[in-house]
Amino acid sequence: MTTAVKAQLGIAALMFAASPWVINAAPHEATMGLVYKIYFYHMPSAWMFMLGAIVAGVASARFLFAKRQASDATAVAAAELAVVFGLLALVTGPLWARKAWGVWWVWDARLTSSLMLFLIFVAYLLLRQFGGPGSEKLSAGLALFGMANVPFIYVSVNYWRTLHPKTSVVPTLPVEMGIPLWFCVTAFLLLFLALLSLRATLERHRARIDALYLSHDEA
Repeated sequence: MTTAVKAQLGIAALMFAASPWVINAAPHEATMGLVYKIYFYHMPSAWMFMLGAIVAGVASARFLFAKRQASDATAVAAAELAVVFGLLALVTGPLWARKAWGVWWVWDARLTSSLMLFLIFVAYLLLRQFGGPGSEKLSAGLALFGMANVPFIYVSVNYWRTLHPKTSVVPTLPVEMGIPLWFCVTAFLLLFLALLSLRATLERHRARIDALYLSHDEA
């Protein structure tokens, strides 16, 4: 583990430990009161979910078209993080929705496309695990398809009727709400970057060991 990764993990841990107090300092929302504060974990989770999909897609493109094996390791790491943060977003979202809007789930554009993106990367991981020879290229194509869904998820609230607020809400948040949000986004981003580096390194080592085993068997 590099010094930079250790620093990222340490700072992220301190920020997550401090986040309950930072969030508690934010004022209550006029209509939702206290319950809206799950937003400070839900929103960063959703952003890391989409970031994981983008990184996996870009790395998969580099693997397919530039033949870079290291990019394949990055794609695997990012896909796993997309699943982890996607699960967090899909759990915290309904918890917030049930209290704020009276429903756990609605099949609107954003929720449906987010669920589809999550399932795409679950399928990616299953394909990598059980797909056999050639599964790397097939799963890379799946990651590209998943990445193409990210812009749709982001803009869907602006063009279709949905319970979610539009994307223009975040820049207009009052400072008292904006500071806790960006504090949590920073903590989640540092955690994402540290885990991405660690998991990609582990995947590269695994690929080298597999190559050594293969060359030994052929010898």
